Amino acid sequence: MNKRNYQRELEERITYHSSLGEVPTLLLHSCCAPCSSYVLEYLSKYFRITVFYYNPNIDTLEEYNSRAAEQRRFVEEFPTKHPVSLIEGNYDAKRFYETVKGMEHLPEGGARCEACYELRLREAAEYASRLGFTYFTTTLSISPLKDAQKLNEIGARLAQEYGVAYLHSDFKKKNGFLRSTQISEEYDMYRQDYCGCIFSKKKDELIGKI
Repeated sequence: MNKRNYQRELEERITYHSSLGEVPTLLLHSCCAPCSSYVLEYLSKYFRITVFYYNPNIDTLEEYNSRAAEQRRFVEEFPTKHPVSLIEGNYDAKRFYETVKGMEHLPEGGARCEACYELRLREAAEYASRLGFTYFTTTLSISPLKDAQKLNEIGARLAQEYGVAYLHSDFKKKNGFLRSTQISEEYDMYRQDYCGCIFSKKKDELIGKI
């Protein structure tokens, strides 16, 4: 079976709406400002975007607030063709730990991470449906460590459940990750060295000791 080209599918969506003179609305779940940087640079030419910062997986309230503040700053300072706004979700760490209960021992990138993806994408789908957005999607696929196929499969399933379209994407394509690091440097962003949850932090700390 041929692997889907999510970048091409995204470009086809953009071409379709542009041909009709439309600027659809997009609820963009963001894991952090650095990952949102290239995505906003790219998609704000074609969509009216609301960044949805919802990350109950982050290990401490202090870390969460640091990342949230940087997300706010970037949205305020970054110039875009179409306006970009921001919604901050609730920091409910208990919900994250309940979601991954029993999977604490699993390796990074496995079922625990997939459950975390779904937790955050589900909240985005619910918001997008309730607020009447044309699409929802996530910045998560920009990371070389994130499985774009799994993210898109989860997004498509939630789209069916909530009745709102999911914008298929793989933002690491077209040097998206590289561009995100460049923009992060240009804006002197706070850039964390772990995904966010206590499990990814412990993994990085362990690697650093080897």
